[in-house]
Amino acid sequence: MNRFLADVVPMLVAGPIALLVGLISLFALNQSFMISVVFSLVGGGLTYWLGSLYFTSRFLKKHQLTRKEYQYIKKNIDEAKPKIWRVQKALISVRHLSSFKQRKDMIKMIRKIYSLTKKEPKRFYKAESFYYSHLDSATELAEKYVFLAQQPRKNKELELSLTETRKTLKDLTKTIEKDLYKVLSDDIDTLNFELDVAKQAIKTRKESQIEESRRLK
Repeated sequence: MNRFLADVVPMLVAGPIALLVGLISLFALNQSFMISVVFSLVGGGLTYWLGSLYFTSRFLKKHQLTRKEYQYIKKNIDEAKPKIWRVQKALISVRHLSSFKQRKDMIKMIRKIYSLTKKEPKRFYKAESFYYSHLDSATELAEKYVFLAQQPRKNKELELSLTETRKTLKDLTKTIEKDLYKVLSDDIDTLNFELDVAKQAIKTRKESQIEESRRLK
């Protein structure tokens, strides 16, 4: 169950139910227009609430999370969103051609970690260092670099600070890459296992074919 669907489906169901309740109240039960509107709102609201409970329960069960755990994870992911926007905005505005690919890679990896943990909240536990430390560092460094680069007159000390900040951002990109690999570690392990199984199956098949060829000779 996708979290987006869990939020949207109850809304899509509640609308028609609210309309139906209002029409039944108005025409079948001969209630006044105002009372019918109240019944309609109550019916739609109750439908949305029950639907939200049901789909949220399915979502949490699928991802093996308690409601408290999910609220904690969601809070951290929501707080990260404006930071990611700030990092992206700062890194894009940097005018330094030789570091363009590195900055582009950092943005892609940050967005990938965010999208993975938002889609599958339990991955958050493998990305805690990213959310608690590395994202903040990237935000501060990127904005510091932009601020320094925008100064009209640059002396030797300022140029040195820019060089050091670029170097630190480059090192931080490698750290965030490790964060991404950590988030994907279970997928990588599963893929490696499946590759090993496939290789073993191919090897066994080849050995069987060789053995069969020998028998025929």
